[in-house]
Amino acid sequence: MTDLFAGRASRRTILKGAAAGAAGLMMPAVWSPSRAAGKRIVVRDDGGIYTKAYGAVFYKPFTEKTGIEVVGVQANAEPTAQIRSMVETKNYTWDMAKISKPAILLLTSGNTKYLEKHGMEADPVIASIPQRYMSPYGVGTNVYTTVLAYRTDTFKGKKAPTSWADFWNVKDFPGRRSVRKHAFDTIEEALMGAGVPTDKVYPCDLDKAFASLDKIKPNVAVWWTSGAQVEQMLTSGEVDLIPTWVSRAQAAQANGAPVEIIWDQGIWGGDHWSILAGTPNADACREFIKFASDPKRMAGLTEFFPAGVTQPAAFDYIKPEIAKNCPTFPANIQSGLPIDAGYWLQNQAAVIERFNTWVLS
Repeated sequence: MTDLFAGRASRRTILKGAAAGAAGLMMPAVWSPSRAAGKRIVVRDDGGIYTKAYGAVFYKPFTEKTGIEVVGVQANAEPTAQIRSMVETKNYTWDMAKISKPAILLLTSGNTKYLEKHGMEADPVIASIPQRYMSPYGVGTNVYTTVLAYRTDTFKGKKAPTSWADFWNVKDFPGRRSVRKHAFDTIEEALMGAGVPTDKVYPCDLDKAFASLDKIKPNVAVWWTSGAQVEQMLTSGEVDLIPTWVSRAQAAQANGAPVEIIWDQGIWGGDHWSILAGTPNADACREFIKFASDPKRMAGLTEFFPAGVTQPAAFDYIKPEIAKNCPTFPANIQSGLPIDAGYWLQNQAAVIERFNTWVLS
C-alpha cells in the first residue's frame, strides 16, 4: 500500500506497509475504578502544541481523577506501520493513537483488524458527537481543514479572493501563488477552482482536475512541501495566495502577518482516538476517551489553539472571538468539503503517480 493522506504538516502522512499477520478483536471491557486504578496508558499524539494542550486539558486531569497515568508520545507521521507491528507482535509501545479516518480505513479494511471497535456508541457523552466525526474504530476528537489564505496587504484597496475559483483567476486576482506539491487536497482544489460544486467533487474527475491544474501551473511560484514552509512564506510575504492547513495560516497571523483565511470550500477531515487491537489496557483507554470527549473539557483546548472540537456543545464554553476561528464552527464546517477517505484509499496510488509525473512535465 502506498502513502495515504500525506497532509496537515506531519500529521497526515500514512506510512507504507502491507497488512499481514493476525490480530483478534477484543470485546469492549467493562471499566471500573478498582480495575483501572494504577494502570498506565500510552497515547500517540501529534506533539508540539497538541501534547502541551492535551497534557493540561486531558492527561493530567484524567490521572488525577482516576489514578491512571497517561503518557503522550509524539509521532511525526500517522504511524500505521508501527501500529501493525505492535499488534502483530503483541508488543504494545502504545495503547491508543490519535489518527485520521484514512488511517483507520487502512488499518481495518483487510481481514486483519489492527484497531479495536470501541463499542461506546451508546455512551451518553460519545453519543452526542455527530456521526460524521465517528467511526466504529475511532471516536472523533479533532477536525483539521485546508483553506485558502492570502496576504491582505497585497489586496489592500482591491477586490480580495473568496474562493478557489478566485485563486485560479490570475487575471482578476494577481499575486505570487504557491500550491502544495502533493495530489491530496490539490486535486480537490483544482476541481473547485474549475467550478465543480463541493457535493460533486467525488469521485474526482481527474481529466478535469489536471486540465484545471494546467491552467494554474505557469503561475505557481513555489511548490510547497511542509507546513513550516507555508508559515514562513506567509509571514515573510514571499507568496500572496496559498492553499494551506489552517493551523499554519493562523500561526502566521499570530506572528503578526497580515493574513486572511477563507473558510468557504475548506477541505476537512477528522482525527480520532483509536485503540490498538489487543492492548491489555483497552478498558482504561475507553475511560480516557469518554473523559476527553466531555464538551466542556474539550472546549478547554481553545485556550491553547483554535481546536476543531467535535462536540457541538463545546461551543457553549468557547469565547466567540475564538469560536469563529475553529474548523468546526458551524459557519466554517457547513460550507466545507469533507474528505472522502474511501476514494483516496482506493485511488491514491494511481492519482499520486499521475500527479507526480504531471509536476515534472
